[in-house]
Amino acid sequence: MAKVPSSVVAASGLVGGYGVARWTRKRQLGGVVLAAAGAAAAQQWRERAGGKAAGALTVAYVAAFAGSHPLSKKVGAWPAVFGVAGAVALASWAVADRRG
Repeated sequence: MAKVPSSVVAASGLVGGYGVARWTRKRQLGGVVLAAAGAAAAQQWRERAGGKAAGALTVAYVAAFAGSHPLSKKVGAWPAVFGVAGAVALASWAVADRRG
């Protein structure tokens, strides 16, 4: 069975976490989705690109989550989430997925 690229896992965690939080009105549940996908992506990053790269991509993932909040005040919630998810996916692909 083919592995799902880490870029897809990371982007799905950001988009899915927000979607779950919004539709269930339970922020904690969205946080569980965000954290689970982040942990899965981090494991893939570590396997494919090493510990330093995994650490940097994890910081980018958390920063994207945090940065989506102020960005949403300027462009709206969904555009902000899709924008940061795309940025994290691109970074993940460039650092970890492109090699494999």
